Amino acid sequence: MRAYKFLFTGKWMGYLLLAAIFASVCVGLGFWQMSRRTEVLADIAKINNNYSAPPLNYQQARPQLEKLDPGKEWSQVSLTGTYDIAGQRVVRNRPLNGQPGYEVVVPLKLADGESVIIDRGWLPIGDKEGGRPDSIPEPVSGEVTVVARLRPAEPKLQRGAPSGQLASIDLTDYAKQLGYPVLTGAYGQIASESPAAATNPATFPMPSVDEGPHLSYEMQWFAFAVLFFVGYGYAARQQALGDLYAREDAEAEDQEEIYGRGSAFQPRRKAPPRAKNRRGKRATAEEEEDALLDAQGF
Repeated sequence: MRAYKFLFTGKWMGYLLLAAIFASVCVGLGFWQMSRRTEVLADIAKINNNYSAPPLNYQQARPQLEKLDPGKEWSQVSLTGTYDIAGQRVVRNRPLNGQPGYEVVVPLKLADGESVIIDRGWLPIGDKEGGRPDSIPEPVSGEVTVVARLRPAEPKLQRGAPSGQLASIDLTDYAKQLGYPVLTGAYGQIASESPAAATNPATFPMPSVDEGPHLSYEMQWFAFAVLFFVGYGYAARQQALGDLYAREDAEAEDQEEIYGRGSAFQPRRKAPPRAKNRRGKRATAEEEEDALLDAQGF
């Protein structure tokens, strides 16, 4: 543990704090992706449960048309009435499959005097005149039975629209323009009508039931949070090893200064074997001295 005492210094405490901050941000982003995935899964469940379910009749659907329960979105409802062709409007800035265009909405007047807004479909932008479609197909006249899917009213946007157009499907504002009772809790996105008009705007495709990459992004953010601490631990281990090697080198240098290079790093040389005399016995000190003098010519 002594090797890691440096972790309690200001420098390394700062590193730990930074790792914790970045890891916390990653964890927060991971939970955000988790919540986004939960919302998407809830939308997918609504689509799977409601989109192709048998249509409700008007009495069953009326509470939803007054105030839509989010869990009932995409539910089908069967309505019978007549279109108010004069009240038809075009909704601006409604892209479909990446192509700019418009949506066509029209009030359907019911027998009880109430009206429900029906979204008849989508039209591309016009080539003849900017800011409006080239032509708007007329809805069928007379009594018609419409099967539509419930969608929530949209908020009012802080921008206007030319005459005969809407900036959004803000049902309250639309009802004020019409001047008669309109159910403003939801509108219907047309699925079918009988009898059908000769020409209708393009129908809407089924909404996507693909949950997207939220789960993989969620896992990635949590993995990044762990990696910050793994990196911190790796850096601390490298620092501890570096300190250890530095201490060993310092101790080796100290031993060399005190005992010389042969002390602990090179074995001391053994004394050469003592010479022997002519009789094969170990020579005495005097005989060794005489031999050295003879070798030097004395």
